Amino acid sequence: MRVPNGDWIAGNRKGLTICDATSAAFAQRLDWPKLDVATFSWQKALGGEGAHGMLILSPRAVERLETYKPAWPLPKIFRLAKSGKLNEGVFAGETINTPSMLCVEDYLDTLQWAKSVGGLSATIARSDANAKVLADWVATTPWIEHLAKDAAFRSNTSVCLKVVDAAVTRLSADDQAAFAKTLAGLVEKEGVAYDIAYYRDAPPGLRIWCGATVERRDLEALTPWLEWAFAEAKSALPKAA
Repeated sequence: MRVPNGDWIAGNRKGLTICDATSAAFAQRLDWPKLDVATFSWQKALGGEGAHGMLILSPRAVERLETYKPAWPLPKIFRLAKSGKLNEGVFAGETINTPSMLCVEDYLDTLQWAKSVGGLSATIARSDANAKVLADWVATTPWIEHLAKDAAFRSNTSVCLKVVDAAVTRLSADDQAAFAKTLAGLVEKEGVAYDIAYYRDAPPGLRIWCGATVERRDLEALTPWLEWAFAEAKSALPKAA
């Protein structure tokens, strides 16, 4: 899911707004004046290497760091202030442990790619177009629905779907989970799509990445395979009494 806008965040707020933009960066316009602490990852945003998180601080967040003194010790890796001032070295390339420079070069190459296709507007448009492929398919497919009912709150990158066919919904929760995993496993076995099963804490279904690095034609090619996999998995279910 996503928050459609930041209108509900007060401009004169006293606290800090913290935004996990992991699946939103480069796919949606972020309301920066309303965000004080924003994070995203190279991996999700543009398909870079995993385990690299990015932190963006507003002047209000910096002020908080420079004036608030926690009553407990902080591990070195989490110390963003030093002697009452922001440790700007953290944001200028100084490191505690040296990250892989290959990962850095990979992300720089990724950013150059994003720039070459038209920048932020283009990556947002690509994500929207990709999500629309699945939305159009869901609209004409009776056995699948979006997990988020309100379109305004649906993510355009991490698209989550649920199986609503009666032959599946009558099953126990464990059996519904097994069905969703079977569905994802069938297309993976054919080399069509990987890691599209639902997130472990979500209702059983599918979770399909539609970010800017995905080609729309690949999603268009995916949906017939999902139809096939559903038919295969459903045919193996015990018949209702």
